[in-house]
Amino acid sequence: MVEELLRDREDLLVVAGLGACAWDITAAGDRAENFPLWGAMGGAVMIGLGLALAQPEKRVLVITGDGEMLMGVGSLATVAVKSPANLSIVVLDNERFGETGMQTTHTAAGADLAATAAGLGLAKTATVSDEAGLATVRRNIYGDAGLSFDVVKVKAEDLDFTLPPKDGAYLKDRFRITLLGEGAATL
Repeated sequence: MVEELLRDREDLLVVAGLGACAWDITAAGDRAENFPLWGAMGGAVMIGLGLALAQPEKRVLVITGDGEMLMGVGSLATVAVKSPANLSIVVLDNERFGETGMQTTHTAAGADLAATAAGLGLAKTATVSDEAGLATVRRNIYGDAGLSFDVVKVKAEDLDFTLPPKDGAYLKDRFRITLLGEGAATL
């Protein structure tokens, strides 16, 4: 599913929450435009917001999980206030805390992240669970739809994964150089 979202991505900047989200963007192709988080649970959306505000000419995608989004749900209020037109947020909702043992999250008990995002002021929100919905998510990411928040329901299953590089300094430098040029790594 993530591979489909990132197909033909060109220079899309991607921030991935920890765990499966980081593994999935790496499996779809490890690139300098990827910024996978290691151990920063709850921070993906705010990093994506800062990036979207700093790079308004670039499209920014945050891919995060339901557990991380529940932890950082307050960040959506700030996203709504700032409302960058170049930001898309996709939540992969398997209704589990994958990093801590697959305990069920609040979404398994009915918490609705898309409704929460709408309630906090994000105008374009949806929950999808099929391929037709995935096409809509792609249009939100790559089109001129402006700020979007999509929850993609996925199966809770153990899959093979591809780890991104674990060297945080390397990931930061690689990403900065891609955005700002060769001298950026030393800033």
